[in-house]
This record gives sequence, structure tokens and C-alpha cells, in this order.
Amino acid sequence: MKIIRVFPRRTAWTPTDELAFVGDPPLFRPDNLPVKISVTFSWDIKEGQRLYRAWSEYYSNVRIGGPAFGDSGNDFTPGMFLKEGVIFTSRGCIRNCPWCLVPLWEGNIRELAIIHKSWIIQDNNFLACSRDHQTLVFNMLQSQNKPVTFSGGLDARLLKKRHIEWFKNIKIKELWFACDSNSSLKYLKKAADLLTDFPINKKRCYVMIGYEETLMEAEYRLRSVYKMGFLPFSQLYQPINKIEYNQEWRDLNRFWSRPANTDQG
Repeated sequence: MKIIRVFPRRTAWTPTDELAFVGDPPLFRPDNLPVKISVTFSWDIKEGQRLYRAWSEYYSNVRIGGPAFGDSGNDFTPGMFLKEGVIFTSRGCIRNCPWCLVPLWEGNIRELAIIHKSWIIQDNNFLACSRDHQTLVFNMLQSQNKPVTFSGGLDARLLKKRHIEWFKNIKIKELWFACDSNSSLKYLKKAADLLTDFPINKKRCYVMIGYEETLMEAEYRLRSVYKMGFLPFSQLYQPINKIEYNQEWRDLNRFWSRPANTDQG
């Protein structure tokens, strides 16, 4: 069924088809279709509610939801709220990291049916899926001629030699890991040892900073990630109620959120 999707802001994953809109209703609008306003971040809830009122002036069936409202993803349809090529093959996570809202919103990991081909895997913890599910996903990736990105964040604790062999049998664009605390460094080092055949531009790492740590501790972790052979992508910790960081934290985050800067680091 056709549905209009509305987003408070454009991101790298926002759909680009003719039924996807960012912001207010345009002058020329589609026919009277159902409208779903999708809000990802809690600080966009107010704008999402405003958009709900704006679109309700023209459409009779308007709903609002998304991760910011605690949606668990049970009704997630691949390709509907993400641009072409992006897919979740699972939702939820086996971890209960104190800074992460995924376990609260989505619960434990559950595998989804793969109903179309995609090449950007956005799962919260793909490596926590069953071996059978992982095999299905790799077979899907191997059947197409697209460079593959694992952008959801691969769990370094679960990386095994068989995954490395699978990676070598598909075209890899980027492999994303995460290192959100000092205790994660030892697991990332293990992943680094397994991924020596892959160049640094293919090995990326989300590094959340600002959660119960000093500025110096955060910078040490960022530099450690880079020395292991990963390009760090710094992200300031944000709970449900957005934190306003001082200039020093913002400067550190800005420097390490652009991979080209690491050559100077």
C-alpha cells in the first residue's frame, strides 16, 4: 500500500522517492493517501507534532511515531522509512549498554525476513544474529554487484574468522565497529588483528564520547582507535533529554568526526 512518509529533518538515510517529504506539506501534494510522520530523535518530537498538525489539514489519516516515541520496530517495512539500499535484517540487541536506548525501545534481538536486496546493513548488532540468518544475509549480498557497508556497528566481541572470510567474498565499502568505553578497546584490538588485510579507509569506528568521562579520557580513546587502524567517527553522547556541551567538547567531537583530520592527529 502506498503511504506518504514525512520526516522532521533530512539525514543520510532519508528516502528520496516521490512519496517521501521533509517538513511541511508542499504546494503540489499527492492524492489523499495515509501519512506517517517518522521521528527518530527525541529533540525532534516537538517539530514532529507540529508537522502532524500541518499535514492533518490536508489528509484524514495521519499518524506519528518512530524511535523517538519508543516504537519497537515491529511494523518496520524495509525500504519504507530508509532510502533505497538500506536495510535492517534484525532489530534489537543482546547488550544492555547503560547509554543505549535500543534495548529499551526494541528489546532483545529478533531477525527479520529479507524481502529485497540491499547493500547497506543497518542492524544494531548483526553479528549477534544466528549463523543461519547471517548466512542468508551474506548470500544476498554476494548475489549483487554492489559495494557493501555494514553501517549499524559490528560487535567486535562477536567477530570471528568465518566473518573475515565472508567479508573477503563480497565487495566491502565500509565495516563499522563501535568503541564507546575504555573497556571496549581490548575487543577492538582483537578485531584489528583479524582485519589486517583490509585498508584503513574500509575500517570505521563509532566512538561515543562524553558519557561519564573526562575530555582527556575521550581523546585518549579516539587516538587509540586510530592507532589500531580504524577511522574514528566521534559522536557526543545524547540521552533522551539533549545535552548542550561546552566548546571544548564540541571542538574535540568536530575534529574526530571528519576522517580526513586523522592524518593530523
